[in-house]
Amino acid sequence: MKTRYFFHTLITVPVAALTLTSCLSENPRSAIEEESAYQDINSLELSTLASIYNYIGGSSDCQGLQGTFRGVYDLNTFTTDEAILPTRGGDWYDGELWQNLYYHAWTESDAPFEGTWNYLYKVVMMCNRHIKTITDHKDILGDFRAEIDIAELRAVRAMYYFYIMDLWGNIPVTTDADTDVEEVKQLPRAEVFRFIVSELQETCDLLPDYHSSQQGSFYGRMTRPVVWFLLAKLMLNAEVYADSDWTDGARLSGKDLLFNVNGKQMNAWEACIYYCNQLEIEGGYMLEDHYGNNFSTHNEGSRENIFTIPMDKLLYTNMYMYAFRSRHYAQGSAMGMAAENGTSATLSTVKAYGYGTPEIDKRWYENFFYEYVYVNDETVKLADGTPLYYEPTAVAVDLTGSPYEKTGGARMRKYEPDMLAYADGKLQSNDIVLFRFGDAVLMRAEAEVRNGGDGSADLNSIRERAEMPTREATLDNILTERLLELMWEGWRRNDLIRFDRFHTSYDMRPQLANEGDRHTIVFPIPSDALAENKNLKQNPGY
Repeated sequence: MKTRYFFHTLITVPVAALTLTSCLSENPRSAIEEESAYQDINSLELSTLASIYNYIGGSSDCQGLQGTFRGVYDLNTFTTDEAILPTRGGDWYDGELWQNLYYHAWTESDAPFEGTWNYLYKVVMMCNRHIKTITDHKDILGDFRAEIDIAELRAVRAMYYFYIMDLWGNIPVTTDADTDVEEVKQLPRAEVFRFIVSELQETCDLLPDYHSSQQGSFYGRMTRPVVWFLLAKLMLNAEVYADSDWTDGARLSGKDLLFNVNGKQMNAWEACIYYCNQLEIEGGYMLEDHYGNNFSTHNEGSRENIFTIPMDKLLYTNMYMYAFRSRHYAQGSAMGMAAENGTSATLSTVKAYGYGTPEIDKRWYENFFYEYVYVNDETVKLADGTPLYYEPTAVAVDLTGSPYEKTGGARMRKYEPDMLAYADGKLQSNDIVLFRFGDAVLMRAEAEVRNGGDGSADLNSIRERAEMPTREATLDNILTERLLELMWEGWRRNDLIRFDRFHTSYDMRPQLANEGDRHTIVFPIPSDALAENKNLKQNPGY
C-alpha cells in the first residue's frame, strides 16, 4: 500500500466541497474550524498546505487537473485533431457537446467552461486564504517554516493560474484572500504570464528538490523540479502567452522576449532550454528504458515522471475515468468491469502513427486497443458471440447508422490496465502522469530549433527509445513526435496553438466560415462569471 506524505496520512476529515457560483469565492473555508485547527504546527499545516493537495485530482465532472470528465483534460483534447468522442447512435450525443468541441462551435454557456473555471479558481482562492492563515500564525510555525509553506502554496497557485491563463487568456488575478468578487480586475494575458513566471522563479529555490512522483515525504507535492517543468512550458509558449491580442495572427518573436534567469538575460528559447537542462542535470531525471514504465500499475518508481496525481484505490477518491470511457462494453465486461464505449483516435492520429503500413510507430501498440481485443489471452466476444473488432479507420464525428457504430475507432490504452482496480477500473493503482521528462526532452529539441540550433539529439533520443528510425529535427517533425509520444496526455491543444494550427480544419471537421479566425485559441469566459463580475470583458470573437 502506498504511503502519502506526512500530513495527508493524518487527515481524517476531508476538505469540504466549496461552492463557487462565480469566478471567485469570497470566503472559501476548510471543513476544520479555525478555532480548533490551529493549535500546533501539524494541525495548522493539515488545515492549510495539506488540504490543497486534495484538489489536484478529482472524482466528479470538471474537478481535478486530470482524471475526470468535462474538465481541463477534455478541453485540451477533444478540441483537437488527437481524439474524438463520436456520436454512436443514442450514445455520446449529449446535446452536441462533443461535436461542438471538435467543431470549435462552443458557447459561453457550455457547462464544462463554467465548471472548470470554478474549480480552478476555487483552488486559487484556497491558496490565497491559506497563505493569509499561515502569515497570521507565524508564531506557531516560525518564520522559516512559514516562508517555505507559503512558497509551496504560491507555486501551486501559480500552476493553477497557468491553466486558467492557457484556457482563457485575459483573466482576473488576485492574491488577496479577502477581495470581493466585484472588485477583482481582469488583466491582459501578457501581464498574467509575467506574473506567473515571477511567482515560480521567486519560490523555486525555497522548495525541496525531491522527486514529487516518487513515494516519500514529498510524494504528489509541488517541488523544485515541478517548477522547472512549468517554467520550461511557459517559456516554450512565451510567444503565445505574451500576446494579449491572439486574433490578429501576429506574435512577438521568442528571440526578442527576454527573461532574467538566475541573474542572466535569456530569450524565451534559451530559458526553456535552461529549465529543461535543470531537470536533467540538477534533477537527475532521465528517460525510462521502456516507454510503458511511466504508465504501469506501479509507476511511482519512474525516473521520468515529474509530477503525478497519486492513486490508490484504498486511500484516495481520485479517479482516472478515461480508459473506462473509451473501452467497448464487451471489453469492460471481459475485464470484470463496466465501460462506456466512447473515445477514439481520429483518422489523422491513426495516419500519423503509420497504422496499416510497414513503418507503424511502435508506440501504437502501447497507446491503443485496436482490431481484435484479448483479455487474459481470451478473445473478447460481443453479445452475439462474434469477436470484438475495433476498426481504427472507421471513425467519424457521427457514427450513427454506420456498420461500425459501436466498434469504430482505436481505443485508449496508454496506462497498463489494473485488473484489481475498483469502480470499473476508475480507482486504479497507476498514478496519473501530469508532467514527465520525455515532454521536457521534446520541449528542449523544439526550443533549440526555434533558436536556430539543432534539436536532433533530443528528438532522436525519444525516437530511439521507441525503437524508431531517426528523423531530422524540423518543427513539423517535432510536432508530429509530440503527438506520437504524448498521446492521451492532454497537451495537444497547447501544442497546436503554439504551432498556429489550432484554427485550421481537421480531417473530420467542416471548413470554418473564416478559417483565419483565431478567437477559439482561448475559450469564452463563462456567462455566470461575466454576470457576477462587471469588470470582466468577454474574450474577442464570442
